[in-house]
Amino acid sequence: PIQAGRTLSTRTSGRIGIVSAELSNPFYPALIGPVHEELVKRGFRTILVTDRGHEPVEIEPLIDGSLDGVILTTTELDSRLPAELTHRGLPFVLLNRETVESGYDTCVVNNRAGVHKLAELLVGYGHTRIAAIFGPENTSTGLERRNGFIEALTRLGVELPDDRIFSGPFAPNTGFSGLLHVWQAEPTAVFCANDVIAFGALNAAASLGVEVPRDVTLVGFDNIPMSGWELFGLTTFGVSIDTLARE
Repeated sequence: PIQAGRTLSTRTSGRIGIVSAELSNPFYPALIGPVHEELVKRGFRTILVTDRGHEPVEIEPLIDGSLDGVILTTTELDSRLPAELTHRGLPFVLLNRETVESGYDTCVVNNRAGVHKLAELLVGYGHTRIAAIFGPENTSTGLERRNGFIEALTRLGVELPDDRIFSGPFAPNTGFSGLLHVWQAEPTAVFCANDVIAFGALNAAASLGVEVPRDVTLVGFDNIPMSGWELFGLTTFGVSIDTLARE
């Protein structure tokens, strides 16, 4: 079948757009791969739209009639894109993120439950000097993991002072700079808000001659495939990315 003719006759394109961060962040290929596979099973092709972060996603390529719907994976809390897509009548789903405005179709991880489990794990090992390298507070994943981890430590009677906190984008550089910062406060355990941050923290630990887990316990969140590599051997909270993709 000729797709152009089918599009004219059915007023559908058979294409779904996926708005994703640049693929240098290994979390996004791990998420987009199974999403693409699930869409293929349902007869759709995928078009990747890159969100470069430093500028808003252009809406015109999304609403020019070439897409039947959009999956948004990088939405910030105050993003106006979902409201604009609603206004333009283009179906969309928020994946892995939520916005301040409610009522949109979303598929997300229970971040608070995950960080509560990690806090209980660390305190259960006997750690009281715990540090945290958090993600960006302008995203639901960053804010929920930050607030949930602090809530859990407070409930468990463990303090998290400012000199043991660092925040930044979900990127290796955040983990690297974050570990250098919090290491001055002599923590015995470090929580990283995602695995990519944890990779950067592991790199910083190696540069300091600090061995994980001999000298410090370090944990991540997401369990992307790289976290299981022998090089990293990361303790992390597992998220079923395949289930996210199917939903």
